[in-house]
Amino acid sequence: MLPLRSTLVVLGLAAPLASHAANLDLAAVNRYASQEQVTSITQFSDVKPTDWAYQALSNLVDRYGCVAGYPNGTFKGGQAMTRYEAAALLNACLDRVTETTDELKRLMKEFQKELAVLRGRVDGLEAKVGELEASQFSTTTKLSGLATFVVGANVFSGSAVNTAANTVNRAANEFNGRPRTPVPLPNGTTFNYDLQLTFDTSFNGKDLLHTNLRAGNFGRSVFGGEPHSLALSTLEVAFEEDAGPNVVGIDKLFYQWPIGSGFTATLGARVGQEDMLALWPSVYPSDTILNVMTVNGAPAAYSKNLGAGAGLWWQGNGFSISTNYVAANGDSGNPSVSVEDGGGGLGNRNSGATGSVQLGYQQEQWGLAAIWTYVQPETQFVPGTTPFTHSAIDHNLNAATSAWGLSAFWQPLRSGWLPSLSLGWGINTTTTSTPQPLGSLSTSQSWMVGLQWTDVFKKGNDFGFAVAQPVFATALSGGVTPNDGNYVWEWWYKIQVSDNISITPALIYLSRPLGQVTPSGESFSQFGGLVKTSFSF
Repeated sequence: MLPLRSTLVVLGLAAPLASHAANLDLAAVNRYASQEQVTSITQFSDVKPTDWAYQALSNLVDRYGCVAGYPNGTFKGGQAMTRYEAAALLNACLDRVTETTDELKRLMKEFQKELAVLRGRVDGLEAKVGELEASQFSTTTKLSGLATFVVGANVFSGSAVNTAANTVNRAANEFNGRPRTPVPLPNGTTFNYDLQLTFDTSFNGKDLLHTNLRAGNFGRSVFGGEPHSLALSTLEVAFEEDAGPNVVGIDKLFYQWPIGSGFTATLGARVGQEDMLALWPSVYPSDTILNVMTVNGAPAAYSKNLGAGAGLWWQGNGFSISTNYVAANGDSGNPSVSVEDGGGGLGNRNSGATGSVQLGYQQEQWGLAAIWTYVQPETQFVPGTTPFTHSAIDHNLNAATSAWGLSAFWQPLRSGWLPSLSLGWGINTTTTSTPQPLGSLSTSQSWMVGLQWTDVFKKGNDFGFAVAQPVFATALSGGVTPNDGNYVWEWWYKIQVSDNISITPALIYLSRPLGQVTPSGESFSQFGGLVKTSFSF
């Protein structure tokens, strides 16, 4: 019987496998059998005619084509391996050999036990694959789901609060002097949910048909943006169909496919601006809380507008260029009536559209991007604006906003004391097609900084916090001085209970959520807490 070392060298079995028997790499074995065989011994840069096994290797290559090497053209005949690895490669070699010699018979007897184990594992895998193929609902579509529970409450304080009526007073209208009605304070405890079912379909392995079904009941919660004046506390997961709570609707439906070298095109009847950007310049957060903290410090530029749209991006050598157009009211066929009356369509003043161009660059640990977005009123609403800037950007039908954003991120290679850093800044200019009263919005800005630590106290658990100024007025027409400043904070800790369940307690603080609408000389702030539980499947 041949010694084991001689047997392995003769058969050319020193191929690139490093697993033990308990973790046998069947994929690597398959690659050995079908892709990595050489056709000439001269392909090995480290095998010379003077080597003692040269003739044996040459015979195996010429007679059976049954020798594999490394991608860099070396054989590495002295590399060690386990008996299971030898058996696995012998099994692959047998499939290519048409004549069983006495030497191969001896080898088969030598590795009889290991070959039986290997073939048993292969048979078991084939059976499991057969079961999966028989039970799957589609050979081209992958279904994933995310269910989120949110339990939380808020408290409000400041001299503008009317405790007896449980309301907050607002300043009079700055343009006509008329008083604004007080806002009821939503300080009760709420329990809301968001459910998403995502179908990702590929017809050729390179394209993607994305379908997202969604339902929720955040429509009457402050965490869902109600009342409208306190919408800065809207959560990223907050959702409710226009038809009402607990109604399942098509949230997104778009098709993506490659074009040539480095280009990707997107076309959708319901597609988000963020779906058509090659780079999202932030690694914060791993588990979202406030929506305003998810738009890279530039909510007007990264508005996540949703509707009918199309986009194209190019990527290469770390660089990317993205351009897209989204019309929130693109499904309407009457461009001549107002949005309130159902007007809209593509490419007109009632489209509720955004058009974006982004330049980006990304490496393993860091990335940055610059973006310009043209924003029409009546989009899906800019996430993270004060009441004053919201009215001017989103609801003034004679206005148009040019939004610029600059965002960047850095992250460590390993978890530890150093957190990841995500930051961004935005500046916006709003112009109108008709004369406006003095004190109307002309310039607004925003910024955000987010820090996140991974594997805190336990692997899989993350901690993070962020501070931001949502879009606030910094210049008004006629030289009027704005008073719209405010700050938003969030702190959270994600506890990864299992691979599919996480629990995230979080705190939020808004120093001046009404911004310029806060009564002169008075204060108003919001402090909230919540527990978010996510189930992925």
